[in-house]
Amino acid sequence: MDLRPYYPLLRQTSLLRLMRDDELDRMLTCFAPRVRRYQKGELLLLAGYETKEVGILLEGKITALKNTPDGASVAITEMGPGGLFGDVLSGSSEKSPVSVMAQTESLAMYLPYEKIIHPCAKLHETHLQLLQNLVLTISNKYFALDRRVELLICKSLRTRICLWLLEQAAEAGQATFAVPLTRAGLAEYLNCDRSALSRELGRMQREGLIETFRGSFKILDTERLRRACQE
Repeated sequence: MDLRPYYPLLRQTSLLRLMRDDELDRMLTCFAPRVRRYQKGELLLLAGYETKEVGILLEGKITALKNTPDGASVAITEMGPGGLFGDVLSGSSEKSPVSVMAQTESLAMYLPYEKIIHPCAKLHETHLQLLQNLVLTISNKYFALDRRVELLICKSLRTRICLWLLEQAAEAGQATFAVPLTRAGLAEYLNCDRSALSRELGRMQREGLIETFRGSFKILDTERLRRACQE
């Protein structure tokens, strides 16, 4: 498959960031990546199995799901084009603690982990950059997980919502931002009941803290949200 149309997207990923066309040509020729298309509802990765590949989503949307002891599934994260998965797990002998499911028709490319960590003489500085990017990617995911744990240990639902809103605004660089999560997806992410989430968001709107419209939020009073995180 000709992957050149996806080069602008690949350059935006943390793993392949800023690589030139000739560098991507050289790397993909060496790695001979596997590419597969998935239908909505198909699994890209199943919990309980090992993987030795780093996946990059080229098209569509996927969700990482964690099974709970009572048999339910909790959405850990959602990814769109450019999302990376398996990058932390593929370097370990541990089995995957999560499943990755296609939320829409999706296309994914897989890079063999063994070829990433064992440099090929033909890649030269390109491979060194790839290894540096991999370490940075894993490091960033560690801190993202730490922020998620910090959010989930909050006892108050409002505190969890406020922390999440402030984090999203910081990532967007502005007080108005869109998020890929549905209300049901956000409820799963915050580990709360969907109706409880809707009620709390409604109260926060009436109190003049935020405005919401479908998948968009606008923070009206940043300082009050910050104070709520400390209560």
